[in-house]
Amino acid sequence: MTTDPAVSTDEELSAIEDAPANTEEAPANEVSASEPEVPSSELPELTIGGGVPSGAAADPSYQPTIRGKIDRFGVAMGTGRRKTSVARVRIKDGDGQFTVNGRPLEVYLCVERDRDSVMFPLRIVDKVGKVDISIRVQGGGTTGQTGAIILGIARALQGMNPAWHHSLADAGLLTRDDRMVERKKYGLRKARRAYQFSKR
Repeated sequence: MTTDPAVSTDEELSAIEDAPANTEEAPANEVSASEPEVPSSELPELTIGGGVPSGAAADPSYQPTIRGKIDRFGVAMGTGRRKTSVARVRIKDGDGQFTVNGRPLEVYLCVERDRDSVMFPLRIVDKVGKVDISIRVQGGGTTGQTGAIILGIARALQGMNPAWHHSLADAGLLTRDDRMVERKKYGLRKARRAYQFSKR
């Protein structure tokens, strides 16, 4: 006896309704079984920029470049540059005298912000009032000369005691700021400023 394919029993209908539900649940069970959850404590730490996690130890074989020098009289020397300014710094033990081009620091740098910036490397290594500093600086303006003096003092302190390298480097004092004035282009009034347009 043949049955009509359009007619189906209640058992066949319930089997068809249950089948898609079983097929949907099966992949979810397979995924959870094949990929166990990892505790967050075992996940690697994400870092931005440095590539080394903050808790990782520094490479013991790393030797920093010491740019400061000590002369035969025991005076620490460092050269700093910023824009077109060049500062030659000499540091020796003393009572805190600070001269720039033969003049006191307060007279040479009139802006308080510049004076504070120049003293910052000395605060990092706790040498304010304990060393005499003599500086010859030339070229550029006040901002360029201030930046050159800061780098020169930091390099001289680094030469005085290489153990201070990491403190000075972490404060960003040993990095030469390489930004320079962009050159003028022909056909333009300045580096990028064009002449005023005239229609007629």
